[in-house]
Amino acid sequence: PLPPPALRRPGAAAALMEEEEEEDGGGRRAAGSRAASARFVRCLYAVGFLDLFGVSMVVPLMNLHIKSLGASHTVAGIIGSLYGVMQLFSSTVVGCWSDIVGRRYSLLACILLSALGYFLLGTSTTVLLFAISRVPVGIFKHTLSISKALLSDLVSERDRPLVMGRFNAASSVGFILGPVVGGYLAEFEGGFYQTSFICASIFLLNGGLVWMLPWSEENTGNREHYQDKGTNSFSAKANHDLHLKSATSRGVTNNSFFQSLWIQVATVLKKIKGIACSNLWDVFLVRFLMSVAILLYYSNFTLALEERFGVKPLFAGYLMSYSSALGVLAGCLLGPITRLYGHNIYRLLLHSSTFTCMLILLYTSALSIWMVILSSTFLAFSTTIGRTCIIDLELTVGGNEASGTLLGVGQSVTSVGRIIAPLLSGIVQEFSPCGPPSLAVGLALVAILIMNGNKQKYCSHRNEKLKNQ
Repeated sequence: PLPPPALRRPGAAAALMEEEEEEDGGGRRAAGSRAASARFVRCLYAVGFLDLFGVSMVVPLMNLHIKSLGASHTVAGIIGSLYGVMQLFSSTVVGCWSDIVGRRYSLLACILLSALGYFLLGTSTTVLLFAISRVPVGIFKHTLSISKALLSDLVSERDRPLVMGRFNAASSVGFILGPVVGGYLAEFEGGFYQTSFICASIFLLNGGLVWMLPWSEENTGNREHYQDKGTNSFSAKANHDLHLKSATSRGVTNNSFFQSLWIQVATVLKKIKGIACSNLWDVFLVRFLMSVAILLYYSNFTLALEERFGVKPLFAGYLMSYSSALGVLAGCLLGPITRLYGHNIYRLLLHSSTFTCMLILLYTSALSIWMVILSSTFLAFSTTIGRTCIIDLELTVGGNEASGTLLGVGQSVTSVGRIIAPLLSGIVQEFSPCGPPSLAVGLALVAILIMNGNKQKYCSHRNEKLKNQ
């Protein structure tokens, strides 16, 4: 039989072989890039673990330390609120700054300046020094947000909930183990100062880990990630922002320091303005309402259990540790759960928020401690899933190209909740120990109604993205 027409032409066989070799090479390069991204992601899990491990060693001991320095309850509260206010205003700026200068240098800067803050905390022998030590931490402790933005750069939207869930699980493990180590060290003379220095050392170790990460692999994976989104409606803006980032980097190299600094400031303000004028207000409002609801639930948890059921604070501590451990498990199960929902993050968020509202209502009306244990068990799952889904929805609707800015704005929204929740809790506790969770149920209901009211918007957005993929 005659060979195919394509092979009868001179050199056709050689051309076909070259084409097959290119396809094989492209497949190998893609597989290598995926493996490199997987290694990078696993390293970021370690960064998240070390971050919260170090922080949770120190944070539970701070109130005892500042009181030992002679500060009143009011002064301690003011310093604590000052930290929240600094986080409120700095998270958006730092997140946007990471979009401009790149994740590597912004993450390193935040880790090293946070280490400086905890080192100063270890030398705080007066209330003034204690307050000063909280300034660099309050401004630059956004390492987890930048790490999440970096993860969103590396993985596809389909895999993002799974990767974010595992990152949160790794961080939560550090948050569970840290207080145990910090409490043990606090038993020794000068234990708080030793714990602070160890925390600063852990941050320096984290900085070294970030410095040694294979950033060339991250850049390759990041480029391919954006190229895979070439048919996406956000791809043009993504490419524009990548070009803008490279232009800014050239400005830093070639121009004077002040000129490059002005370029960064102007670009940060432009990005923040773009987010403020976007149609993401409902997503951030849902995040705010659910954050306040969960904070209200935990605000008087120990005191309410003692007043309602006569249980000791030690039991409440065990129950909260049990819930934290279940939250880690929920983070690991996010992948199968999102696949069960067909990667419909909006529907998963709606169901998890509804479940959270029902569980807080069950806790509010609980007649026995066993009902409280039951509600706490399932609440650990619903809150972990909801927290991951709201971040994913922000990035999906807002566009992955401004992930640092979006996560920074989300952190600012949560910081507002942390400032408002204690005030609301104190007011409603005057009427009943069940006042804070009752108010939490109302706020969660409002969030659910907002999500239901915007159902058509997210469904049409999801259908549009499915068509483009």
